[in-house]
Amino acid sequence: MLSSNQIRQKYLNFFKKKGHAEIPSASLVPENDPTTLFTSAGMQPLINYILGESHPMGKKLVNSQKSFRTQDILEVGDNRHTTFFEMLGNWSLGDYFKKEQLTWFFEFLTGELGINPQRLYVTVYKGNSKIGVPQDEESIAIWQKLFKERGVDAKLDMPLHDGGRIFSYGDSKNWWSRSGEPKDMPLGEPGGPDSEVFFDFDPEGKLKIHESSAYSSKECHPNCDCGRFLEIGNCVFMQYKKTEKGFEELPQKNVDFGGGLERITAAVNDTPDIFTTDLFLPVVERIEKVSGKQYEDEENKKAMRIITDHLRASVFLIADGVRPSNKLQGYFLRRLLRRALLYGNKLGFYITEGSLTSFVENIIEIYNTSPFEKQLSSKRLEIIEVISGEGNKFSKSLNKGLKEIEKISVLDGKTAFKIYETFGFPMELLEEIAEQKNQKIDKKTFEEEFKKHQNLSRTASSGMFKGGLQDKSGEVTRLHTATHLLHAALRLVLGIKIQQKGSNITSERLRFDFSFDRKIAQEELKKIEDLINGQIKKDLPVEVKVMSLDAARKEGALAFFAEKYGEKVNVYTIGQAFSKEVCGGPHVKNTKELGKFSIIKEEAVGQGIRRIYAKLI
Repeated sequence: MLSSNQIRQKYLNFFKKKGHAEIPSASLVPENDPTTLFTSAGMQPLINYILGESHPMGKKLVNSQKSFRTQDILEVGDNRHTTFFEMLGNWSLGDYFKKEQLTWFFEFLTGELGINPQRLYVTVYKGNSKIGVPQDEESIAIWQKLFKERGVDAKLDMPLHDGGRIFSYGDSKNWWSRSGEPKDMPLGEPGGPDSEVFFDFDPEGKLKIHESSAYSSKECHPNCDCGRFLEIGNCVFMQYKKTEKGFEELPQKNVDFGGGLERITAAVNDTPDIFTTDLFLPVVERIEKVSGKQYEDEENKKAMRIITDHLRASVFLIADGVRPSNKLQGYFLRRLLRRALLYGNKLGFYITEGSLTSFVENIIEIYNTSPFEKQLSSKRLEIIEVISGEGNKFSKSLNKGLKEIEKISVLDGKTAFKIYETFGFPMELLEEIAEQKNQKIDKKTFEEEFKKHQNLSRTASSGMFKGGLQDKSGEVTRLHTATHLLHAALRLVLGIKIQQKGSNITSERLRFDFSFDRKIAQEELKKIEDLINGQIKKDLPVEVKVMSLDAARKEGALAFFAEKYGEKVNVYTIGQAFSKEVCGGPHVKNTKELGKFSIIKEEAVGQGIRRIYAKLI
């Protein structure tokens, strides 16, 4: 039996021995990226380097990336879905390609982790003649060779009972880009075929495909979703870019691998329920203790899984600076916490501040030898305070919701959805309340209303987060450079105690948070604005140098988020000495590209934290 901490460390060590440099995890809240709310994959913070920029740590990278996916919230409750997860990742930025990647991952699984190759199945890209990308014959040949070397005959697209081991799928399954399938990719977006690895939890084939499955008329296969197979790793071959002429090869062929630590741990320990692994079990056991109910009782599993996942995700989101609200990242944190509290209520207990302290400490203890230990430990009291505060607020909202329901004579599908949307009541609780009224909610109507809501949300998201996951437009690049000038100007005008606390950039404006204990006077804002515009007019060069973090600090470079940097960093200098910061880019080459800097607004966002909004005109 291997623990999750052992598996994570084995993975990092394995790829470091193969010449990879370990890089730290990026924040769950993307920095200077207006196109997405959360970091949902390890490649997301690296997109600039996948597109050709030089990474200060080289061409071969490895890490364990914190990830959060909003689309999985309603999937949580089964044996394998989570919102927060760790993505073990390795990348080749124009260095090695398919042969090395598939060989190394197979070696890691069967050698380092001791997984029986007979329990592994793989998928490859079938090809698409419309876009001119053929079937991935190279990956097929590599997999067949690897399996044969271990005494396994790996047949392509054959039924399982006839030796089927490699399965080919089209765009919806084995093509990966940030925007999805090739048809959904915007111009300039990179993507490519992928090869996924699945673990077989039911080698005797006792599980049956559920009759509601899209594959119910077919024999079992890795993507049938019957529960037999679990994807544990995806090797993406980023080799194409969508252009007006079609799909063209990128100048450098990249490898982007991601494997969920939670799922790999489940496979290594041969348990199809990830919530029985050491990444979740201490919290599940705590829930059993405070509720007096057992996880093994089927009726309790869903609630306990939701509470466990949602509290764990909330701890990491709060540690990365997210606070409950009705907008953006805060909306999802609030939703997670309220669902966790509601399901606690369903199990017959309310998560009080005392029990909450225990839950948070359980979660922090799980990661006591992980790369996230220091961050979580240092934010422990803050995390407890935020969750307790939201719990107190929601208890009032819960009572309001129950009173509102009492006024309703018929709890139909539309009304049920309105209560769900307004107060955050899950469907299961609404059904119980309806049952007490001798009523039954029309699930079909509820689901129709829910789909309408989803479609509206997607429309809003596509308008708000246009351009893929990382906006590299000229406007964003200009504003990114302008934040460096603003940071330097603030320190010159208000004092060197000013420290950056966060930033966000869209194509229209920049937002910059910093430490300061009072409102900034108008004359001070004018002085800051004039100072920045004076530097812009000087046509100062923006230069970059690669060096160690220690060397950067010795040279006077600002680096307030040291935990997110590796051993080598990019140091951007504007002019000879006006601004010098450690940063991941992107930046303009000269300040003359910026135009005129204008401060839009200055406000408080918390005790001792101020925020400035600004634009370039």
